Amino acid sequence: MNTDMRGQSGRRVVITGLGVVTSIGIGVDAFAAGLRAGRSGVKPITAFDTEGFAHANGCEVTDFDPADWIHRQDPEELGRASQFSVAAARMAVSDAGFTADDVRARRSLVSVGTTDGESRDLDQLVAAGLEHGPEEYDPVVARRVPAGRLSAGIVRELELEDVEAVTIPTACAAGNYAVGYGYDAIRSGDVDVALCGGADAACRKTFTGFYRLGTIAPEVCRPFDKDREGILTGEGAGILLMESLDSALARGARIYAEVLGYGLACDALHPVAPDQGSIARTISIAHRNSGVSPDQIDFVSAHGTGTKANDITEAGAIRQVFGEQGMPPTVSIKSMIGHSMGAASAVSAAACALALTEGFIPPTINHRETDPECGVDCVPNEAVAADLDVVQNNALAFGGNNAVLILGKVRDRVREPALSGSVA
Repeated sequence: MNTDMRGQSGRRVVITGLGVVTSIGIGVDAFAAGLRAGRSGVKPITAFDTEGFAHANGCEVTDFDPADWIHRQDPEELGRASQFSVAAARMAVSDAGFTADDVRARRSLVSVGTTDGESRDLDQLVAAGLEHGPEEYDPVVARRVPAGRLSAGIVRELELEDVEAVTIPTACAAGNYAVGYGYDAIRSGDVDVALCGGADAACRKTFTGFYRLGTIAPEVCRPFDKDREGILTGEGAGILLMESLDSALARGARIYAEVLGYGLACDALHPVAPDQGSIARTISIAHRNSGVSPDQIDFVSAHGTGTKANDITEAGAIRQVFGEQGMPPTVSIKSMIGHSMGAASAVSAAACALALTEGFIPPTINHRETDPECGVDCVPNEAVAADLDVVQNNALAFGGNNAVLILGKVRDRVREPALSGSVA
């Protein structure tokens, strides 16, 4: 299923608030500093017992206190992913210059993507059940499990009323899916404010799954490097506050970026293997729906997992669309923060918005020598200054659930509103 819905118009949509929880920084300022510095979030995993694994590095968030951000509900009633989601939403509201009352007074949408939901709590319940039986389940933990709490927790924390809340489970592309959902809702006039992104917490289930696939790197993640050995699992959240351009201008808000459009595809060709043709089609749909051409893209924030299959296939799809001579710089911030699953593309979207605002391209760290089969300029190891206008954020997921988001600076000239790439 590819989406290509041309001939539609609506309000222009902008990002005015960012909330991020990552292993290289919590909050927009710390995260931006981490990106510029090429900081690494890698450390030994502590979220679960790693005995029996030959290697167990990851990118955990170690300095997060949910009580700093969650005030209207008991943080213990929320799983870790929901805590991340709520905290990031709080940050995004504040960063946009809103109060909770301001958001409450507007028609709103909360859209959060995830891969694992609260699988960390499920891990705990499974362990308890195996040892003692289901009668020993902790009822507090059991109540935290539904994935809908990732969005419902935000609604409860901000005490929103005129609101739609959805949780989108399209795996590692879910953050971009959620942002696209919010973009459509604002563009069509259905809502005034959208809090959208993704959240996931480190869990044994996902680490073990990737480990058994042979895709966990022993030490660090090296996307596009000839010596790359796989991913490192991470965790965190990215929530973007979006509103119409007219609304942002009327209240004198700082604007990070305009959401120009997006494209989606679900090829369902293979459970785990990426497909170059499908990725290329998704990129082309995103360009068409955003009203841009390949030569206008200043850099690509790649899915860039550091696995052999992903990096070669993704680079091939980019080359297929842009041509050998037109390939823009193609970076992966997963080299810094690991693969945070459903949060990954939302955090990357926040990085793209910051790059547009502050004029830099984040680096791909841990880099030694580019794989000639990838052949991309991955901006190795150090950020570079750049005058950016349009950037592309790739998100690829198992089952061919691909989502590409296009962001740009707000232009003074009148432009045709971006076209929908939402699921038909």
